[in-house]
Amino acid sequence: MKTAKEYKLLKKIKDKDFDVENIHQYNLHILSGNRDLQFTVSDSSSGRCLLLEDYAISKVKSYKELVSILDSLFDEHELLKAGFWKSVKVGVKNNKFALVPSKLFDSSSIFDYLKLNCKVNNDTDQLLYYKHLKSDAVNCFAINKQLYQWFQSLYPNIEIGYVHQSSTLIEGVLGQLSNYPEDSIFLFVDRFKLHVISSRNNKLEYYNQFTIKKFEDYIKYIMLVFNGLKRSQQTTNVVLWGYIGKQSAHYHEFIKYIKHVSFGERPKFYSYGFVFDELQDHYFFDTYNLHLCE
Repeated sequence: MKTAKEYKLLKKIKDKDFDVENIHQYNLHILSGNRDLQFTVSDSSSGRCLLLEDYAISKVKSYKELVSILDSLFDEHELLKAGFWKSVKVGVKNNKFALVPSKLFDSSSIFDYLKLNCKVNNDTDQLLYYKHLKSDAVNCFAINKQLYQWFQSLYPNIEIGYVHQSSTLIEGVLGQLSNYPEDSIFLFVDRFKLHVISSRNNKLEYYNQFTIKKFEDYIKYIMLVFNGLKRSQQTTNVVLWGYIGKQSAHYHEFIKYIKHVSFGERPKFYSYGFVFDELQDHYFFDTYNLHLCE
C-alpha cells in the first residue's frame, strides 16, 4: 500500500443526488497529470455534475512509479475501478501535443507533427489525436504507453475517449466567447503551467502552454504573447481561470501590468447543486470541459 505522502485528496465535492446504483448512467471524466489528478462524475440523463475530486501526487522519477501510485489511489477509492460507467474519458496533461489545421492533417503523420514540437518516442509513447468541434484544428498528442495501457486495463469493456488538456481549454474558451469582449486573451493558471488562448473572428487564433519555474515567469510569458499578438495592456481584456484568486500574489501581479482583468465563468452545460458553491467558478475549468470533447 502506498503511503499518504504519495497522493493527497485536496478537494471533494459530492452532490446529494449521487447514487452508486446509477453508475451505469454516469459519465466518468479523468484529467491525469504527473503531479495531480482530477475527476468528475456527471449524470447523462439529468446533465448534473454530481462529484468532483482533486488529488496532488508526489513527484516521481518514472511512469512506472506514477502508474503504481495511481493504481493504489484507484484501488483504495470506492468508485474509480467500477467497470460499468456509461462512458469514460481521460484527459492528458503534458507538453506532447501539436495543433494541425484539419486540411493538412494526415493520421499517418502524427509522429512527424509531434517531433517538431516535443520529444516523442514510438517505443514509449502512444500517439493519438482529437478533431476539434469548435475549431478547424486537429490536436495530435502522446500519452506514455505504460499509463495508456493501465487505463485500458481498468475499463476493458468501455471504449475510452482520450483527449489532451489543451483541447479541453480550447473547446471551453471557444464555447464561451460570446460572454466576453472581442479583444480578449484567456489564461488558465495551472499547477506549474500557464496556458494562453486567444481568438479572432470567433475562431481560435493562438494557444500555447508555458512551464512556470519562478513567479516572474507568469508576466514574462503573458507580455511575450501580448507583444506577439499586438494586444494592448490598456485595452485588451484578460480572463482568468484556474488556481488563482483575488487575494493571490499572481492576481495582484497581473493587475500591475494589465488594466482589464476578470475571472471566467463556470461552464453552464452542467447543472450544479449548492455544494459546488464552495468552489470558485473559475476553478477546474479544464476538468469540466472534458465534457465538450466528443
